Amino acid sequence: MNRFKTWGTVIALSMISAVAYAQTEYPEPERMRPGMSEYWLPQPKIVTPGDIRTNTAPSDAVVLFDGASLSAWESAKDGAPAGWTVNGDGSFTVNKTAGDIRTKQSFENFQLHIEWRIPENISGKSQSRGNSGVYLQGMYEVQVLDNYQSETYVNGQAGSIYKQSPPLVNAMRKPGEWNVYDIIYSAPVFKEDGTYRIPPRVTVLHNGVVVQNNTTILGTTEYIGFPKVQPHGPGPIVLQSHGDPSEPISFRNIWIREL
Repeated sequence: MNRFKTWGTVIALSMISAVAYAQTEYPEPERMRPGMSEYWLPQPKIVTPGDIRTNTAPSDAVVLFDGASLSAWESAKDGAPAGWTVNGDGSFTVNKTAGDIRTKQSFENFQLHIEWRIPENISGKSQSRGNSGVYLQGMYEVQVLDNYQSETYVNGQAGSIYKQSPPLVNAMRKPGEWNVYDIIYSAPVFKEDGTYRIPPRVTVLHNGVVVQNNTTILGTTEYIGFPKVQPHGPGPIVLQSHGDPSEPISFRNIWIREL
């Protein structure tokens, strides 16, 4: 074989390889089209919203009080039938001699809707003024109290995470009018040692106004002392029968959506 032809071939191939190696221009990415960032499945489940004019719940909600029966509730003390008073107007009133009541069903992550009314003839002051509470998973209290032109310690007024986080604003309606809580709650996740991996968090709207905005709950609700981290699983909604001497409050239109 002609050695000059062989060397010429080698040199030519080397030049082609060098040019290819030195290439710095690459194809442009494919031009984006609207459909490239869209997906259609799975479609969200259809939920029929509730009607505020008739106090109906969303179609996927668990109704905890239908205006006529406390069958979804029981005594928090011993599991006996809930001993609070069902009224003829679609509400029920705290019976302070019967103690707290709780839902028979337990929950983790949820959206809770509950309406409550301070009696128009309410007496007392500070914490002795229509005191009650909504306990999430039976552990963490969103305070219920009359704070319409009535002051108390701020982490104990209506809309507070009791003894922990005061509300961002005071959104109370005057006694005799219905207040509304819409509560979005994320349950805690625990480590093996019993501490929080993810603490409980809550958003509370009081009469449509945000008063807790994705607030971290520090632990259990304590009247004396500070919050404790106590491992637990699903828990009930508890309504408090407070021992203050003021006139008892009423509730209505309670439903919950598991998330």
